[in-house]
This record gives sequence, structure tokens and C-alpha cells, in this order.
Amino acid sequence: MYYNQDTIVYLDGKWVSGANATTNLYAQTLHYGNGVFEGIRSYETENGAQIFKAKEHYERLLYSAKAMHIPFNYTVDKLISLSYELLKKNKIEDAYIRPLLYQGEEMSLKPAKESHLLLCAWSWAKYLGDKKVRLVTSSYERPNPKSTNIQAKVVGHYTNSILATKEAQQKGYDEALLLDSQGYVAEGPGANFFYEKEGVLYTCPLGNILSGITRQTVFEMAEALGYPLIEKYFTPDDVYNADGAFFTGTAAEIAPIESLDDYTFKKPWEDTIGYIFSKNYQKLVREHKSNFYETAY
Repeated sequence: MYYNQDTIVYLDGKWVSGANATTNLYAQTLHYGNGVFEGIRSYETENGAQIFKAKEHYERLLYSAKAMHIPFNYTVDKLISLSYELLKKNKIEDAYIRPLLYQGEEMSLKPAKESHLLLCAWSWAKYLGDKKVRLVTSSYERPNPKSTNIQAKVVGHYTNSILATKEAQQKGYDEALLLDSQGYVAEGPGANFFYEKEGVLYTCPLGNILSGITRQTVFEMAEALGYPLIEKYFTPDDVYNADGAFFTGTAAEIAPIESLDDYTFKKPWEDTIGYIFSKNYQKLVREHKSNFYETAY
């Protein structure tokens, strides 16, 4: 799914075969999870491949590296240039790009002195597909922000996501919704969460969640289209009576949610603000116009 014999990846300054690329079995990231990464999408447009918000993604990668004390000497501009070269070498335009910055050999609990950069890409459909997602409130909480750096996109954080998703699927649902330690809604295992009620969009504030780049795009769309969007703390009970809800994330894009804990939302997806935003999002990434928004279709 992710590579074949023709796949080319960028690894530590060289273009190599994805099928034959290797790494050190004593890499700290493999043993302790201290690595950082990004998920970025490129879209086929009339002007060729266009990577959506590449600058913002790579700025976050550099922030994550610094937060986790991982040495890294690449600039944002260089990373963007390498990403377009990656797409060209693999002859793909609609692609998911995965930069991974992982630690070198180090078995003690201190950051390694060296790091390694992998850039790879593959064709990947929307993470949650096009169906309306059925959610369940997870028994797993988001990590306490005082226990780690929540705003860094750290490899090890995603063990929490794997547990929550697996639990939800074992219960017969599509995906999980995680709470924070105070019982307020935080986010999905790999996406930020919004709900709509009486023409207003709500999402939780930063603190317990990753500051998603698609999340920020929704803020920009709300302002451009004139929809009120409020950051506040809320519980699952507040969500049960919502008119609609959706997830946002680079992999998921804007994904419709049908229900939470078997409480089905009041409006059909096609009648919600989320639907309007999902259509605008596709125009935005496909036509690559930062101010291209329409209120209705």
C-alpha cells in the first residue's frame, strides 16, 4: 500500500529505494517513541501538484523537533523543495506526504546526538472515507498536557490514538472521541472535533489537543463566510443535541459525523455548515485559491 519496487524516498540526504531503505535497530525513536512527524497532502490541480499549507506543516515540524530536543538543520524552504522533488520522482500528484524525523542510536533517557530525516509519499484516500462516522466516547483520555508537549507532533503520542481507535472498533463504532482529564471533549485519535448547534460552530480550545492545520483552515473559512465559531469547553452531553458535527485533519480532511454514543445528530449532513465547509475545502485545495469560498451549492 505504501511503497513498491519503484518507490523512491528521501533518507538522510539521499534518494533511495523505499523497498530497500533501512534504519538502525537501536534508534531511540524505535525503542522510546522520541521522534516527530507530519502528515501533509498534495493535490492534483490545473497547475500541477500543489502541497496544501506546506509552510505551516514544516514550521510545525521544526517546532516539534525543538520541543523534543531533536537536532535538525533543515529549513522550511528546503523541506518544501524536497517534497516537490519527492512527488516528481514518484510521479504522483494526489498524495499523502510523510516527513519523519527520528532519533539515532541512544538507549539512555536523553535525546540522541543525531537525527535522521525520512520523506516518503503514497496515494491515500481520505482517512475515514466518505461515509458518515459513528463515534463513541472513549474510555481513554488525551495525555495530560503537563506530562508532555501536546503541541509537538510526537511519534509516541499516537499509542494513545491506537488504543482509542481499536476500542471503538471493537465496540462496533467507526472511531473514538477522547475527553481530557476533566471530562471535557478533546479530539479524535487523529483529528480535531467540531459540532454545530443553531447556526454556531463549537470546538474546544487549545491545551489538551494538537493545534491542527485543517482546524485552523476551518477558522479561516468561518471568518470568510461569516459563521460564528466559538472555542469553549463542553461535554459529550452538550454534543448529543447538536445539529451536526465533523472531524478535521490532513488525512481525514473534513469528515462528516453521524452520531455520538448512538445519539444521531438532528440535521442531515447535506444541510449542515460542515457540509458547506467540506465542499469549500475541496475547492480550496484543488484550485489552490486562499480566498475561494462560497456559502451554498
